[in-house]
Amino acid sequence: MRQTSWIEYEADCEFPIQNLPYGVFEGVDGGVRCGVAIGDKAVDLKALAGKGFFSKKVQEAFTETRLNTFMGLGKEEWGPTREVLTKLFSSGEGGLRDDMGLREKAIFDLDQVRMVMPCKIGDYTDFYSSREHATNLGKMFRPNGDPLLPNWLHIPVGYHGRASSIVVSGTPIRRPHGQVRPDDAQPPKFAASSLLDMEVEMGAFVGKPNELGQPITMANVRDHVFGMCLFNDWSARDLQKWEYVPLGPFLGKNFASTISPWIVTMDALAPFICDGPAQGQNGDPEPFPYLQQNFPGAIDINLTATLKPAGKSDVTTLTQTNFKYMYWSVFQQLVHHTINGCNVRPGDLFASGTISGSEPGSYGSMIEITWRGSKPVEVGGGETRKFFKDGDSCTLHGHCQGDGFRVGFGRCEGTVAPAVEM
Repeated sequence: MRQTSWIEYEADCEFPIQNLPYGVFEGVDGGVRCGVAIGDKAVDLKALAGKGFFSKKVQEAFTETRLNTFMGLGKEEWGPTREVLTKLFSSGEGGLRDDMGLREKAIFDLDQVRMVMPCKIGDYTDFYSSREHATNLGKMFRPNGDPLLPNWLHIPVGYHGRASSIVVSGTPIRRPHGQVRPDDAQPPKFAASSLLDMEVEMGAFVGKPNELGQPITMANVRDHVFGMCLFNDWSARDLQKWEYVPLGPFLGKNFASTISPWIVTMDALAPFICDGPAQGQNGDPEPFPYLQQNFPGAIDINLTATLKPAGKSDVTTLTQTNFKYMYWSVFQQLVHHTINGCNVRPGDLFASGTISGSEPGSYGSMIEITWRGSKPVEVGGGETRKFFKDGDSCTLHGHCQGDGFRVGFGRCEGTVAPAVEM
């Protein structure tokens, strides 16, 4: 029987009792607290902890204004905490429902709170794990060669990004300046980026840490991934093109990335884990033993990106794709990340890389959707876009579809602000 709650919501609500994502919000009183979402409500976990519903470790963690401590407690605390919350919000359960004083203190309408960063992100790594995306970019930039570089089918390629410029949904995105070279026959110049792009990605948060020098293995990697969010890896393609050889992305990436504010736990995503693309078949190399999964590692998450032009109400769907298309899974990414002994900490974030499918309608970035600007997208009112203009908004949505319910992530939205005058 499908679980139901005394909190009322529609079947297409992103935060049913099957979800219960964690976040951090600022209430009308200005206080910042850890919370959980259900229906159209944000629930103050510090207030619930004060009633003794959770273990002592969890009660202490929920008095903080970031989720890092709770994330680091591991499955032995995540599971029982989820069970307590599920029971508290279940239909027929009166412990919280009938305590009107506690409800008034702990439960807020989502539109009355302001979401902030859910945790302190100490380190951030961006991967490049969609075969379709890597192939598309390879065809654009190496038209006479193999679209995939020699290492791509052997390792989950990634680079260390900038955690300080990861922002929560709703934060304006300032158009960056940098060096560009639009004409290969001319010297580079300094300018604001004119090729501002989005990338549809998922972000995964580390929970339980590992010690420096001790790799996470495929046998225990699922103990270390706390949950996931939507992730828009804003990209300045003209800056990126000029700078990326030989060390990879730098200013073309580190100016901003947007995340959705709620972290959907791996427990909530468990019913939607599925098999990903086959590896080691049709002439592809077998992954090295440390990267081989003996369990399903993909996740069936429907993803959409939309564009709203500056000053307009029209919203254009740019892409509809799915996280299950990714060649390298989040588990393979984290195992590879630590195989050299690199330590990760609670709240560290690793992003999937752009998520593209095999058809143009499922490409996960504007550079692919418009094929490097050669196929502009109509966005209403006679306007087209090759890349993002000032005032344009990009919003990512994502959900897993269950039987009569969906598990969603909330909005991941950013609006482009003009470059600073220099």
